[in-house]
Amino acid sequence: MCTPCCISQLACCCGAAACSCCCGCCPQIKQSTGTRIMYAFYFLLVTAICVIMMSPTVEQQMKLNIPFYREMCEKMNAGENCTTLVGYSAVYKVCFGMACFFLLFALFTVRINNSTGCRAAVHNGFWLLKFIVLVACCTGAFFIPEEELFLEVWRYIGAAGGFFFLLIQLRLLVEFAHRWNTNWSSGVAYNRLWYAALALVTLLLFSGAVAALVFMGVFYTDPEACFLNKVFLGVNGGLCLVVSLLAISPCIQKLQPTSGLLQPGIISVYVMYLTFSAFTSKPKEFVERDGVNATVCVFFFNSENTESDKKIVTAFGTVILFVCILYSCLTSTTRRSSAALRGFRNSEPATERARCCFCFGDDPDEYDEKHAGGQNVMYDEREGTIYSYSYFHSVFFLGSLYVMMTVTNWFHYDGHKIEKLLDGSWSVFWIKMASCWVCLALYMWTLVAPMVCPKRFEA
Repeated sequence: MCTPCCISQLACCCGAAACSCCCGCCPQIKQSTGTRIMYAFYFLLVTAICVIMMSPTVEQQMKLNIPFYREMCEKMNAGENCTTLVGYSAVYKVCFGMACFFLLFALFTVRINNSTGCRAAVHNGFWLLKFIVLVACCTGAFFIPEEELFLEVWRYIGAAGGFFFLLIQLRLLVEFAHRWNTNWSSGVAYNRLWYAALALVTLLLFSGAVAALVFMGVFYTDPEACFLNKVFLGVNGGLCLVVSLLAISPCIQKLQPTSGLLQPGIISVYVMYLTFSAFTSKPKEFVERDGVNATVCVFFFNSENTESDKKIVTAFGTVILFVCILYSCLTSTTRRSSAALRGFRNSEPATERARCCFCFGDDPDEYDEKHAGGQNVMYDEREGTIYSYSYFHSVFFLGSLYVMMTVTNWFHYDGHKIEKLLDGSWSVFWIKMASCWVCLALYMWTLVAPMVCPKRFEA
């Protein structure tokens, strides 16, 4: 590792330099992208700590493997076996500190238009100092007086912010579906393989949605019970069919020629996943058969495993949770996604190049590059910012509240453990069902909005 590279990394941590990797074989990176990745790393680090705090398995392993664990906890004034550092109250406090950190930077970076000022330099550098500030915020939250009152008030603030972040996440899913279809459709004009790719992906999406619908109809309905499952499975399946037919109707095609079946395919798969997740999040239902209470409307890998469906949802749900949070936080702050959140979709470039990885724009060649034996950094914000710094931190602020509510199972936090992240409560069931309907309503609105508000969507 060369000396200039080491110096540049120290400048990244303690100064205003853009962050890069010491490895020269790493691909070049934009300054704006590197900054957002660093903030996302901070976010994931705190989220992982919250997950650990809610895990009794980790707590038990610490008791068994750390020498003098109880004595250490007593010297730290953390209670017997560090009870104040685990559980839902600890998660609330840590997430409060993270939310304060991002709210502070949201206010600090208001009305920054380029990266040459001192406030922009703080936003794009000084990572070690900002990490210390983040740790101080999370640690200081444990010394808040009137703990019971704080937890009660903060719970409702977190619920409001988490629900608002959920709306942003669903709106971005709809925008992602439209963007995918628009990008790949633009390649049909010069290469018919893009049409084949569109058709193949659309077929796979609808096949998956139909398979999920049949699967839930077989395993999550019962002639004598699970009335809500039957109703909502029929309602959600019918709504997916309605939006699919609406997307290819002549009145929609006239105003939106790029509207096709790919978008409703994506929405249908996501709605089916949310429906499956909601069904597994319900409290168990029992039916008396042959004098024995039998559990119904669950999926068993084998007769001895009664929690197999929840393990599936927990595994996939945890991955989807992290992916959705990162995608929402990183992409909702771009100019295009911000316009989509306000209801505009005509801000897309007229000549878009079809690509398999279309989430990020093309890399222009006019950016300044800087490297010192390590990774190339493109300074893409010399003349103006690529994204709104203040809005970026605001989204992470809402994401902090969403993580706090999700990890603590929303309103049913007493006795909740991370091993039951998506396990049964009626509040989680209704939140997921409501998410299905909001997602479908948002997508339906993007289809009919040009007819209802034509001036807003004029090119």
